[in-house]
Amino acid sequence: MPTASLRTLALPLMLLVAVPPGTLAAAADAADAAGAAVATSPPAIRVNQLGFLPGSAKLALVESVDGGRFEVLRDGDGSVARAGRLSPAAEWAPAGRRASVADLGALAAGRYRLRVDGVEAPEPFAVGPDAYAALSDAALKGFYFNRAGTALAPEHAGPYARAAGHPDTEVEIHPSAASPGRPAGSTISAPGGWYDAGDYNKYVVNSGITMHTLLAAWEDFPDFFRGRNIGIPESGNAVPDLLDEAWWNLRWILAMQDPADGGVYHKLTNLRFDGAVMPDAARERRYVVQKGTAATLDFAAVMAQAARVYAGFEPQFPGVAARMREAAEHAWRWAQAHPDAVYRQPDDVVTGAYGDQAFDDEFAWAAAELFVLTGDAGYLRAFDRHARDPDVPSWASVGALGWGALARHRERLPDDATRARVEAAIDALAARLASQARDSAWRIAMQPEDFVWGSSAQALNQALMLVQGYRLSGERTYLDAAQSQLDYVLGRNPLGVSFVTGHGARTPMRIHHCPSQADGIDAPVPGLLSGGPNPRQQDREECAPAGGYPSTLPALSWIDHDCSYASNEIAINWNAPLVYVAAAIQALTPAE
Repeated sequence: MPTASLRTLALPLMLLVAVPPGTLAAAADAADAAGAAVATSPPAIRVNQLGFLPGSAKLALVESVDGGRFEVLRDGDGSVARAGRLSPAAEWAPAGRRASVADLGALAAGRYRLRVDGVEAPEPFAVGPDAYAALSDAALKGFYFNRAGTALAPEHAGPYARAAGHPDTEVEIHPSAASPGRPAGSTISAPGGWYDAGDYNKYVVNSGITMHTLLAAWEDFPDFFRGRNIGIPESGNAVPDLLDEAWWNLRWILAMQDPADGGVYHKLTNLRFDGAVMPDAARERRYVVQKGTAATLDFAAVMAQAARVYAGFEPQFPGVAARMREAAEHAWRWAQAHPDAVYRQPDDVVTGAYGDQAFDDEFAWAAAELFVLTGDAGYLRAFDRHARDPDVPSWASVGALGWGALARHRERLPDDATRARVEAAIDALAARLASQARDSAWRIAMQPEDFVWGSSAQALNQALMLVQGYRLSGERTYLDAAQSQLDYVLGRNPLGVSFVTGHGARTPMRIHHCPSQADGIDAPVPGLLSGGPNPRQQDREECAPAGGYPSTLPALSWIDHDCSYASNEIAINWNAPLVYVAAAIQALTPAE
């Protein structure tokens, strides 16, 4: 969960123009710091810093130029591979800037550099057949680096090796979670799982959408993930690394269910956040806190989905699929009996709340997953009672996940009319997002209101739903719009930043992430997605000594400093769509 400030280091922010490749500043130039639109020379050229697949759509954005020509130069000899005209400039409200679009068109594999008005972009970009494979691998390995309850060995973690912390084998029942069989002060064992974000706590609700997204990536793109070796301890054990890594968290989630009644605890946590120390130095007492409807339904949905997936690996996980199905059905029954158990933060607990007040979306998602698993028509009727039109998913709005599950397994649906309804619902969302991207000066679907806590993940979840639409319809504009969302995250944004640590010419260096802050290594843990611009700036007071935010405009409200939990933290539910979208674009883009 995005946390309160762990520490503030009062270092001044450098201007982006002064930052060498591989490092990052919070502002592109002095005008940004004033929150003004940039209209300077030379032009700012924004491009996906990881590059493109040969068959992908390839767009660049050029600020402070109104139309004119561009050239794509071969990086080796400077010869012109392609030339074209920029689109007329248009203003993008979230950044308060005017920009023109360069459609780079068809390019063969190689390295290129963009030139506009005689000015070359500072870094080349690549075109190649595996443009995003390593990105998806690194984003998935980001979960390994956030494993709780285990040491990370040098042969798997390299310089980020660390001692084990938080065994969670003696976790206390908080008074809010007490039951006849588990009174307050008694203990349970709930080891494993992933640290949720920059902090060291574990939350079932946020694990819900995270697990779904990762398991959906397997269901949608098994050929991509089968046989990939990301360098975790389980690699090479006849189970795809994605599923081995997912199991590390699933086994913890299973332990969060009370076997006596089927209810699920909301979180496993300290009473307060740890400081910026390594896991083995964080030794506060740990608790499971309050059962709730949201956590229980998220659990039911995830376990139903996982039961389907792991049934295909029965020899490696004997009895696990059956156990997860039973747990899912038990949780569903508890939620039916407790349909409005809102999580309310106890007075003595100040860690992330992940509070939610409405549960129709959780009921719809869980019902859909259970229907696909069991074929029981009662679950489909429950979905119909609770479902609303799908929207871009987030941890608090999971209704679209149910629609996606039904679409993914539409052969299980009872008739053509139901299948058509499911397909039409997802297509309507994809069409809306593609239209927003087409009409945007920056060619992305993000609207000013989408720049929230975790806006990078909002962009990727929009891409995920565009991919869902493309998989159903084959409408190429959906795939191209999804590509454009990924481009934004990887550097084609007004800050000129790739928001993924270690992947791009300019990447976050001081993320709000306890291990990265405390390990003494200059570079942060790689493969983690920074939350991205957030104009609410909930940490502005903590970040004032570091120079503050460069702007109040939505797309510019980001700071590369570990003081910034509101814009530069990481979280598992943000990394999951990065895994999915990178794999999807890699797997779905036509070769030419």
